[in-house]
Amino acid sequence: MATSEEVFDALKGVFDPEIPVNIVDLGLIYGVKIDNGIANITMTLTTPGCPLIETLEKEIKDLVSSIPGISEVKINLVWEPPWSPARMSEAAKAELGMI
Repeated sequence: MATSEEVFDALKGVFDPEIPVNIVDLGLIYGVKIDNGIANITMTLTTPGCPLIETLEKEIKDLVSSIPGISEVKINLVWEPPWSPARMSEAAKAELGMI
């Protein structure tokens, strides 16, 4: 059975195309729940008009669906709470020279 930790680990392999940091460390992933093999991922984007959402969604679905025990990946895109740099991990802030 797949775990949410495995999904988070896989998501660390997805990088924002415009920022050289993965989407987990950027703070874009708000939650992961697994129910009967379905990975439900709640996430946001750095901006509502991000033109690369389709690219990110495909990469997320490809990576997460490769985890044994995951039969489907659903992405719930939300805008509340809004993303801000405060959501970034310390590692992401260091990578971007913010600390």
